[in-house]
Amino acid sequence: MEELGIELPTAPLPKANYNIVCLPPGENVMYISGHLPIKNDGELITGTLGPDNGGMTVDEGYAAARLCGLNIIATLKAQLGDLDRVEQVVKVFGIVNSHTDFKHQHLVMDGCSDVIMEVFDKPVGYHARSAIGTNTLPLNAPVEVEAIVKIKPE
Repeated sequence: MEELGIELPTAPLPKANYNIVCLPPGENVMYISGHLPIKNDGELITGTLGPDNGGMTVDEGYAAARLCGLNIIATLKAQLGDLDRVEQVVKVFGIVNSHTDFKHQHLVMDGCSDVIMEVFDKPVGYHARSAIGTNTLPLNAPVEVEAIVKIKPE
């Protein structure tokens, strides 16, 4: 991580009544709850995508999705102790808070996918992905991302 110039934020805690991850006993697939774009100083990025309506730009959304990815990686490190235990990032699901006429959710989600690939590289980081738009997200977050990750046995 240091050689990439990437500093992980503190792993976030749940914002309501749920667990940040679920790793069923005896299984090796971790389900990671939705993560928001929280900066290293704890500030939550807020807003709606859609520059034509006074909202955030694709570049601003990309940066927010990248933060979601960094927070997911921080959670993996906190839960596993070592990122080398990640066998495969299987699936990433991104939800983008966007105006109705905004059609670039896939480009926003590249922020998350790109940082996952920077950290884990191929083949470990290469994942399936969905990106959808919605009219609102919790705490007015512009992006929320969840993931499914295969873990190496201890």
